[in-house]
Amino acid sequence: MAFICATGKHRRPSRIKRGTVQAAGVAALATTGIVGGLAAPSFAAENSAENSVEQTGLNPVITIGNTIAAKIDAQAEAQKNAAEEAARKKAAEEAARLKAAAKAKAEHEAKQRAARAAERRRLNGFVAPISNSYVSTGYKTGGSLWSSGSHTGIDFHAASGTTVHAVGAGTVVQTGWGGAYGNQIVIKMHDGTYTQYGHLSSIGVSVGQTVTPGQQIGLSGSTGNTTGPHLHFEARTTPEYGSDIDPVAYLRSHGVDV
Repeated sequence: MAFICATGKHRRPSRIKRGTVQAAGVAALATTGIVGGLAAPSFAAENSAENSVEQTGLNPVITIGNTIAAKIDAQAEAQKNAAEEAARKKAAEEAARLKAAAKAKAEHEAKQRAARAAERRRLNGFVAPISNSYVSTGYKTGGSLWSSGSHTGIDFHAASGTTVHAVGAGTVVQTGWGGAYGNQIVIKMHDGTYTQYGHLSSIGVSVGQTVTPGQQIGLSGSTGNTTGPHLHFEARTTPEYGSDIDPVAYLRSHGVDV
């Protein structure tokens, strides 16, 4: 009598068959890079242990899926945090750069303003016509040496060839021979007054030339009506003789100690 083995649908698949099916599923996941290194240990653990009848072979795959999802979420969160941190760092660096640039610009502008202010002070300032000298003959000193009967300016002690400075900023309006004054220079100052420098041995400027405070305009001497080398200095309201004002008071009003 022949026996027929029962292979109906009610017979539970063998462990070998289940293991084969599960291995195929895990292999497929590993091929796509989803499971990777986690599939092999899980599969080995499942095959080395005695499984209960209720096991279907799907639980390990589900567990692996949850682990991978959590790992992917963690990686995504880490990448997001890293990107945000990089953005914050870049923003901070840009803010620091802009702050430094603004500071440098402000410092540069402050230096420029200071330089312009210093230049204005220099151009508006006054100096003595002869450095490190003194008044040897005062204003309105009387005597026969002067045709008007008195001294119309002041004399600064100076050896022949001493540098003569413009006392302030202005424009040269007269140069050349001035009779009793010898070689002379007359400058119209920026404040509208005039200054005159007489008895020069040398003239270093020309009519129309602008001068600045302290600029060399000539050399002292003893040309004209003089008893020796010195500088005759006058302050005037016009460029002409006879409009003289007190030169000491004039210089002192502009901050020059004489």
